[in-house]
Amino acid sequence: MRMASPRLWLAAVALLSACTAARVVTHSVDSTLSAAPAGVYSLDPNHWSITFDVDHLKYSRVVMRFNRAKATLQLDAAAPEQSSVKVEIDAASLDTNDKTLDKLVTSSALIDAANYPTIRFDSTRFETTGPSTAKLTGTLTIHGASTPVTLDVTFNGAAPNPLTREPTAGFSATGTFNRSSLGLAKWYPAVGDDVQVRIQAEFVQHRPGTGDAPPPAGDSASGAKGE
Repeated sequence: MRMASPRLWLAAVALLSACTAARVVTHSVDSTLSAAPAGVYSLDPNHWSITFDVDHLKYSRVVMRFNRAKATLQLDAAAPEQSSVKVEIDAASLDTNDKTLDKLVTSSALIDAANYPTIRFDSTRFETTGPSTAKLTGTLTIHGASTPVTLDVTFNGAAPNPLTREPTAGFSATGTFNRSSLGLAKWYPAVGDDVQVRIQAEFVQHRPGTGDAPPPAGDSASGAKGE
């Protein structure tokens, strides 16, 4: 059998690249939650951001980013109240852009990541407030203590990813909790009590048989880093 010429291979690669670029350029999403495919989704390990921020001496709010997390979304667009989310964050992955501060916050003086390595959020209620908005209530657990938290969620849209062809859904969320409710009152009032939560997340519904779906929330931390 004759081998294809290098020119033919290059032409094929160029055509494939052009098709991929065209899919990206013409990509669109449906931002109506009821149109999203139902099923189990996993957090895209490369496209997410979870940050906490807290007042610092009334000057500004210190932003704490987490670099390792995983989450599982059970989405029922036809009956949104049946939807649920489980999130696990590696407490030691906290990143303030100041290594000295990172050590202080993750030490036994505050969240004690060595003895309480996982920050958890387990949803208890999902309530739609509009075609693409909802309130997600759940239990946040840090340092072995728990407190209820309600997040204002925006559904950014869903569609097959133009690069992977896998069903993908994007969400944004914001919320607030008081760290004192978790017994974490160290350095107050120099450091504020109310903690703002900000989330950007893409969830992927992996095709059966691909073998690349991350383990469900509840296993060990994945080590994935958001961007």
